[in-house]
Amino acid sequence: MPMTLLRYSLAALAIAAAPLAHAAGAPPRPISHEDVWLMKRLGAPVPSPDGKWAVFSVVDSAYDSKEQWSDLWIKALGENSPARRLTHSKGGESGLNWSPDGKQLLFVAKREGDDSGQIYLIDIDGGGEAQRLSTLTLGARLPKWSPDGQRILFVSDVFPGAEDEEAIKQQAKERKERKHSARAYEQFPPRHFDKWLDDRQPRLFVMDAAPGAKPRNLLAGSKLAALPGFAGAQSDDGQTLEAVWAPDGLSIVFVASTNRDEAARAARLTQIFTVALAGGEPQALSRDKHSYEKLQFRPDGKALLCLTQAEEAGKIYDLSRLASFAWPSAGGAAPAILTAALDRSVSRFAMPQGGQRIFFTYEHAGLEQLHSIDYRGADLRAEASPASGAINSLQAGGKALVGVWESAVNPPEVYAFHGGPKRLTAYNVERAAAIDWQPPEHFWFTTADGRRIHNMIVKPAGFDPAKKYPLFSVMHGGAASMWRDQFVLRWNYHLLARPGYIVLLTDYKGSTGYGEAFTRSLQFDPLKGPGEDINEAVDAAIRKYPFIDGQRLAAGGASYGGHLANWLQATTTRYKAIVSHAGEMDLVMQWGTSDSGFGREVNSGGPVWGGLPVWREQSPIMQAGNHEKGTGFRTPILITVGELDYRVPVNNALMNFATQQRLNVPSKLIVFPDENHWVLKGENSRYFYKELHGWLAKYL
Repeated sequence: MPMTLLRYSLAALAIAAAPLAHAAGAPPRPISHEDVWLMKRLGAPVPSPDGKWAVFSVVDSAYDSKEQWSDLWIKALGENSPARRLTHSKGGESGLNWSPDGKQLLFVAKREGDDSGQIYLIDIDGGGEAQRLSTLTLGARLPKWSPDGQRILFVSDVFPGAEDEEAIKQQAKERKERKHSARAYEQFPPRHFDKWLDDRQPRLFVMDAAPGAKPRNLLAGSKLAALPGFAGAQSDDGQTLEAVWAPDGLSIVFVASTNRDEAARAARLTQIFTVALAGGEPQALSRDKHSYEKLQFRPDGKALLCLTQAEEAGKIYDLSRLASFAWPSAGGAAPAILTAALDRSVSRFAMPQGGQRIFFTYEHAGLEQLHSIDYRGADLRAEASPASGAINSLQAGGKALVGVWESAVNPPEVYAFHGGPKRLTAYNVERAAAIDWQPPEHFWFTTADGRRIHNMIVKPAGFDPAKKYPLFSVMHGGAASMWRDQFVLRWNYHLLARPGYIVLLTDYKGSTGYGEAFTRSLQFDPLKGPGEDINEAVDAAIRKYPFIDGQRLAAGGASYGGHLANWLQATTTRYKAIVSHAGEMDLVMQWGTSDSGFGREVNSGGPVWGGLPVWREQSPIMQAGNHEKGTGFRTPILITVGELDYRVPVNNALMNFATQQRLNVPSKLIVFPDENHWVLKGENSRYFYKELHGWLAKYL
């Protein structure tokens, strides 16, 4: 990597070189679950078009969800005055979008009298209560002002055969009154994470920016929307269509899939389309086998920028690269790939006005920092960034550049990045300053086959290098993910370490942040190779740190980390305890019952009926015979799962527990009936950490 990508200004280094000092006179204390759960949660700041203000959401967390609040706050970017609250409601707001003159703000909320989220407008300049603009039966989301400030573009849903509001309202009434509760499907997948899918379809609407205005469905009657594979991106709130106004305000540019009906047998592609504001059939702007997302027009209106993935056939992972289409675009013209020479995935990008550079972030070795490139895709630079942690959002308004920065010992705060990083808020500073914690320590080692592996260790409160500590190796999910130096709600590093453990965080083969080839190296080797990396990382940590007790080892993880936990429990007895949350037990069963399947076939080399050995040889359940040989399936294991998890369905946990009990292995199964892939409710989270700590204490 060029040295220019590794340099940081002295001012940037000073920002995050150490955790915040604790309050004078009060000794720091170990972190508690309350500290983790009750930290303020900040949404992405959205700067005004003139760069004078930024609006963002702040969640006041509570163990009882009925007591949790989420409101919008506004902060002046050019002065040191504190942020002020804009809204006062429990429901929360999303989809923030400034009017072109910076005087009004759109957002989506579900307030009194709303059955679904609706679009609201608040007058930032004049004050007053927010006005409801939409009253659609199926709600509205992702509002965007037109360039002239006269109209609003947004996404809403329709039912098959019901494209206007009256027909939708009538069909909604009929569905509510029907006697049966059956679900019927003719396309895969029927489920997503924790929801059974229905037949709602996303559409783009435009309406005048006034209460009571009638929305118009831009895709009604189009051949594109009638395709059996037409779809938007799947989110927790249903399908959505990412869309932006063209600079002249006469058309809409959007991203959609046309092969959703092939999801069980092919990768879903997302292409770029445009539709005239006056109506008519949408036209394709991209006609390739790639995918596109995160559309933004350059401030001068001469280019459409986005992120693209090559979707290379037969590969499990593609870098997200920054692409630029000349505008106005000739449909079908290939974009310029601006980050073709960068072997990293661009996470997010922004373009301040008045400049000629694109600012973006990407993952590398536990960090996510700021970089830039010019409009031609040349002169790649590292910009001033905090020396630790991760930038987790980035948006431009006027000449301003704002986002959220956090680290493992600095919970999220809003930052300005134009002119160097500057913290703008202090919602979590006081609470964080009272905690006895240290930043993660980074180290690398070389595997037996010559690969460089990055790791972090986290030490407990009151750490004494003269003592010996048990080691808890925690595996990240993904697998296309990376351990980041950030404040984490689930599997919080310092809360895991609190009883007196060293927590080891390893970026094994298949992790992101180390180049495309490193992430793709997981293909055809879904568990064995990464498991070997974990074992070698444990050995390296023991060699490097004399305070680690090499005889007291534990391992655990969630999602793909849970898969690895099950693999380690099946293939080695070196660990005294294992914790597995949402871990797969059988590759074949996981293929057939999860909400994604085709990618698993690509990863394993072919379908489950093709006779490929990986389906059996790297399924933890198929290692059960190792128990008789004195190797795997002997380590005490804590198995946890959310009953509403459709990504790694509960049958994996049930098979795991049945296997352990059949082999008389000390084991405990905990099922959360109201949780999905994660444990998101406060008291459930507190119980999870209590049980995890109890399990480790019992066997370590």
